[in-house]
Amino acid sequence: MIVRSRRVRGVSVALAAVLGLASACSFGPPDPDQQGAPPNLPKPSTDASDGAPQQGEGSQEVAVTVLAKGLDVPWGMAFLPDGSALVTERDTARILKVGPGSDAEGLTVTEAQRLNEVQAAGDGGLLGVAVSPKYQTDKTIYVYYSTAKDNRVGKLVLGGRLTPILTGIPRSTEFNGGALAFGPDGLLYAGTGDGTPTGTQAQNPKSLGGKILRMTTAGKPAPGNPVKDSLVWSSGHHNVQGIAWDKTKRMYASESGQKKSGELNVIAKGKNYGWPKADGPGSDAKLTNPMFSWPVANSGCAGVATLEQTVATACLLGKRAYLLNVTGNGTVLGAPQEVLTGEYGRLRSMVAAPDGSLWVGTSNQEDEGDPAPDDDRIIRLVFSDGGAGRS
Repeated sequence: MIVRSRRVRGVSVALAAVLGLASACSFGPPDPDQQGAPPNLPKPSTDASDGAPQQGEGSQEVAVTVLAKGLDVPWGMAFLPDGSALVTERDTARILKVGPGSDAEGLTVTEAQRLNEVQAAGDGGLLGVAVSPKYQTDKTIYVYYSTAKDNRVGKLVLGGRLTPILTGIPRSTEFNGGALAFGPDGLLYAGTGDGTPTGTQAQNPKSLGGKILRMTTAGKPAPGNPVKDSLVWSSGHHNVQGIAWDKTKRMYASESGQKKSGELNVIAKGKNYGWPKADGPGSDAKLTNPMFSWPVANSGCAGVATLEQTVATACLLGKRAYLLNVTGNGTVLGAPQEVLTGEYGRLRSMVAAPDGSLWVGTSNQEDEGDPAPDDDRIIRLVFSDGGAGRS
């Protein structure tokens, strides 16, 4: 394993980049004889006015391991019970299995299936993936994907036929959404895109565009939705590419592609998140303001993951990930920390792994990217304060 360590100023996290992956350490923190004893570094202060680490101040160390390379726009990631991850490639329509085995190059990557039903173009293609909570018995996975005329949610057993369970989600060149995950309630959630220049679908209760949808595994409206017989859980979204829940069952979602702001929202039943009436925080009491927002150039965030009190989001335009320290009542403490700024290019997917680390996927093989020889890559983050990578 080759280790390169350095302090990065201008962000609040110092990086120790681990460029190889020994076959004996596919999971878990780097071995002490390779990485050194973890430093005893302070956590972010809870008082931003009293010497708290701000953006560009303070430091925390994170071990960064490249788990896989040579991928083509990895989009969604979800874990199987054996610890391996299923990774979708947007443009090739491949479902890859990453791990749990490894070799000198990293985790083993094999093609599990290619979905011929997918028609990739623009930012549409094979997008989110979710593993059934009952996978041990039903072996079923769910995918969010584009056809020539719409976006869909479908289910399949790997190696078998893809069966659509929900069709008619608006399709466009840009802003197709694609987030897909099972919530703590066992129901399936999908984040969609508005897909129109004027935002006409986000505020239309009869349209599936610009929404977060909540459904059964048959693609039907879930019991308890805000409006009976409607799939809509929340509205007023522009482009939802990441959703996640913390240990209190609070739901978070990213918002990208707006004209002024990138957002991270706390999602609640029946709430309206403003697009196109609001772009970032606003004053309309009928609309829900974001938990946090950033200028577009620093964000364009997609994947979202939670870990202990941290909510993290991976950003495309900003070429970084943000870490927010969130209290039990949902208050953000201090300023978000920036990780990987400019280190690996565009970051899209992000998911919390079963071992407590974070996995992040780059998105440099698309038109807007500037790919390095190893791109695209999947990167693993382990924090020195014990927040990630614990056994």
